[in-house]
Parts: sequence; C-alpha cells; structure tokens
Amino acid sequence: MSSIAENLKRIKTNLPEQVSLVAVSKTKPNAAILEAYEAGQRIFGENKIQEMTDKYEALPKDIEWHMIGHVQRNKVKYMAPFVTLIHAVDSLRLLVEINKQAERNNRVISCLLQLFIADEETKFGLDETELMEILNSEEFKSLNHIKIQGLMGMATFTANQDQIKREFSTLHAIFEKVKSTYNHLPNVACETLSMGMSNDYIIAIECGSTLVRIGSTIFGDRHYELNK
Repeated sequence: MSSIAENLKRIKTNLPEQVSLVAVSKTKPNAAILEAYEAGQRIFGENKIQEMTDKYEALPKDIEWHMIGHVQRNKVKYMAPFVTLIHAVDSLRLLVEINKQAERNNRVISCLLQLFIADEETKFGLDETELMEILNSEEFKSLNHIKIQGLMGMATFTANQDQIKREFSTLHAIFEKVKSTYNHLPNVACETLSMGMSNDYIIAIECGSTLVRIGSTIFGDRHYELNK
C-alpha cells in the first residue's frame, strides 16, 4: 500500500499548474493529516464544522481549512474565526449568516456558490436562475464581509463519462458567465471553479476545474480510529 506522501506526489505530478488540490481529510485522524502536511500539503477539506474546529485547534496554523460539506446556519459561528473557504453555499440566507459572523470576527470570508448539476436528488445546490437572482439582489450587494470566489458542483456518480463531461461543461459555462458579468461587484472575485473528486477529477480538469477535492486516493480506504 502506498504511503500518503507517495499518493500525494503521484497526484500532484499529474495536476496542471493552475489546479489546486484540497485533501479531503474528513474522518481522518490528525496523524494522517500531519503525514500529508509533512509531504507539503496545506489545504484540507472537512464536511463537519465541529470536527474541522477540533482539528484547527490541534494542528499547524498555516493549514488552510476548507468547509466542503453542507453548512447549517447555526454552526457558521464556530468556523468563522479561521475557515479559509466555504465550498457549498446554496442560499442567500446562508450568505447573510456567513457575512454576519465574518463581521463579528473582523474578516472577509471567501465562499463558493454551489450549483446543482447532477442527475441525482440527493445533492444540494442552486439552479442557474436562483444563482442569478442572488447575484442580482440588493441584499447580496450589501454583504461586504463575504467574497464570492467562484462556483462548485458535483457531477452524477456514474460510470457514464459523457454524462459527467456534460455536467461539468455546463458548470464551466455558468462559471464563465458569472466571471464576465459580476466580477465588477466588490464582493465577487470569481476565479475558482471547484469540481472533481477522486473518481472524476481528471474529467473535471479537462472541463476547466481549478480546484479538485481528493480524499480516498490520498488517504486510502483504511478505517481510522478518530482522535478523542
């Protein structure tokens, strides 16, 4: 079995220069994260705010923590002091809460708006109309403690590569539209397109992804005892 360091090296060798890697460390213990850290990885993704907060407190402070899971508004306050990027923002109400907590911490928090592109009921996200409604609203324009850094989306979990490519290409087209139409707004700097995970990141990169989220290919499928 390859080590975490070897896995990281292999993946990074195949990533184009303009594509960043989020190591998905959810459910992984601090020892595994430190192994990746020692190998040079600095961006880690978590899907539970409490787990991410515990890891933030215990691990090196130059780690960039990305919240990649679905966010409950009542928990935003716990990550507001330190989170680098919130990936899965899917409502104006959530943006308002993030803005409020960012202001309390004297920060501007970067966010990605999540688009629903998959042929699956279980995934969250906005459709294109809802996205434009948010970006055009006066309430959104008044939020000066958030920065929309880009978009994210997850393709259908399927072996059909043409379908995955179609979904990612749709998201890329919307990303380009947002970039050209809304980047003049003070709280929009649409530069990041987060799409692609362990099973489909190669296709995602071909379709214009700038940020991929990879977990099992780095850390393996081992079941760890979480730190108490």
